[in-house]
Amino acid sequence: MQGILILNKPSGMTSHDVVGRLRKLLNMKRIGHAGTLDPDVTGVLPVLIGNATRAADMMPDSEKEYRCTMKLGVRTDTEDLTGTVLFEEAVSVTKEEILSVFSSFIGDYEQVPPMYSARKVNGKKLVDLARKGIEIERTGVRREIRELELLDAAFPEVTFRVVCSKGTYIRTLCADIGKRLGTCAAMKALIRTRHGIFRLEEAHTLEEIEASVRKNDPER
Repeated sequence: MQGILILNKPSGMTSHDVVGRLRKLLNMKRIGHAGTLDPDVTGVLPVLIGNATRAADMMPDSEKEYRCTMKLGVRTDTEDLTGTVLFEEAVSVTKEEILSVFSSFIGDYEQVPPMYSARKVNGKKLVDLARKGIEIERTGVRREIRELELLDAAFPEVTFRVVCSKGTYIRTLCADIGKRLGTCAAMKALIRTRHGIFRLEEAHTLEEIEASVRKNDPER
């Protein structure tokens, strides 16, 4: 068995957890993935099976598309609502203000990687330092926001669709949007709806894959 399997990653599992489960399910060791998703993030995760794992380093730096809900007026240490709340305030913004701020992000965007991330600085993962209570200065990295569309504004929550370059941290984008609105913000929910040419509509759940395996091999 070999090829690319488009998975709809469930919440509560790391991308590595998904690969481990598929290795047991398919009884194969040569399985990897492209485009890591945080445990609480769901959506498109390309899984590389068999000889397709050789293509991992050759896959293009595909743009990503997400549907995100953020909460205004909240700042956390992880930039999402899974973290410790550091500050909270009531907010008063208008839809027009949000649209104006969204427009300001279109194009090149210098983003400072969050401390709670797997990015390495001087050979050390930022998340490992953050868990020890250590915060270090980080250099901004150029990213590109290609589309940013407001989908719903039920204050203090705002839902939007974003198309961006590879490596963009959406929770950091939420925090930066909050700053430009004169307040703060934290990501509440995130779904990756597209990874390059792979879309959520064609993705399979783990349950669907397990059912297919059992159908073809009842003894498993």
